[in-house]
Amino acid sequence: MSSNTFGKLFAVTTFGESHGPAIGCVIDGCPPGIAISPEDFTADLQRRATGRSRFTSQRHEADAVEILSGVFEGRSTGTPIALLIRNTDQRSKDYAAIGAQFRPGHADYTYQHKYGLRDPRGGGRSSARETTMRVAAAVIAKRYLAENFGVRVQAWVDQIGPYVAQRFDEAAIEQNPFFWPDAEQVPVLEAYMDGLRKSGDSVGARLSAQATGVPVGWGEPIYGKLDADIASALMSINAVKAVEIGDGVAVAQQRGSEHRDEMTRDGFSSNHAGGILGGISSGQTIVARMAIKPTSSVLVPGRSTDVHGNEIEIVTRGRHDPCVGLRAAPIMEAMIALVLMDHALRDRAQCGPAWHRRALDER
Repeated sequence: MSSNTFGKLFAVTTFGESHGPAIGCVIDGCPPGIAISPEDFTADLQRRATGRSRFTSQRHEADAVEILSGVFEGRSTGTPIALLIRNTDQRSKDYAAIGAQFRPGHADYTYQHKYGLRDPRGGGRSSARETTMRVAAAVIAKRYLAENFGVRVQAWVDQIGPYVAQRFDEAAIEQNPFFWPDAEQVPVLEAYMDGLRKSGDSVGARLSAQATGVPVGWGEPIYGKLDADIASALMSINAVKAVEIGDGVAVAQQRGSEHRDEMTRDGFSSNHAGGILGGISSGQTIVARMAIKPTSSVLVPGRSTDVHGNEIEIVTRGRHDPCVGLRAAPIMEAMIALVLMDHALRDRAQCGPAWHRRALDER
């Protein structure tokens, strides 16, 4: 299997499977001098973790990060950083009955035909368990971006099935198990998710994110467009089926006189473009959205086939999320932060530090 590395200058390579002994990543290109300790990863990994509430899979992983290299006396050395998390709560027996069956909507069928064999336990490499290491790597990226540029990335869930957030209160996002920005709707969502879980079915979700403090000039105008890289990064997350930047698909019904973000000496009058123009950051807030499909691991019987071509009826038992989107906000933040980190280093490499650029502008 190729293509396990993400990024150019800040490059993250992940490895491991859902039910293997461990998962991990190697980070190349991390600048030296960043303060890093195992405890720094705890908060974001707990935000992503299963078992935080009755509305997610009840798999309970410790997610304790071991730093194997690249850090000396609490700071990055500039050499490759290797992070390892040992899997401690696998329950592989749940997949014994369907090891030779294809779960519709999952990667079972495509993996089998591409590689000739597959690890059926929890989806193996295709499991969302892999995203744990993306979140871990992004902890370092977030720290560098915040300390050097004041960049902050925040994601939230704003649609679960038929329910759409009616207002945005940033303070509410971390105060409920849905990463939901409208506290008044939380009881309704709890009742809806309880009913869904009892029915054995699942549902999709939509998430939004914004990155503030991004300076003007990150991104490339052709093949390294910042919006294209963000879109690609978000589409790489398990179960994501659509991505929007700025107004997204709504631009199809807008007029040019409406969509263009007019400028004055005080700045832009609007942000329909989502903070990116011509593939390069404009200095405005970067806005992105993504839609996540409902998981196909449900208790509702469905038709499928097995590896021998026989038609079967399949029921996926075990510990599964009725809505995988509920754990995706930290992952969305992570992928955006990793893209921004990579582009920050690429911009510095080509154009020099910001103070040098300002000096050129003043000439």
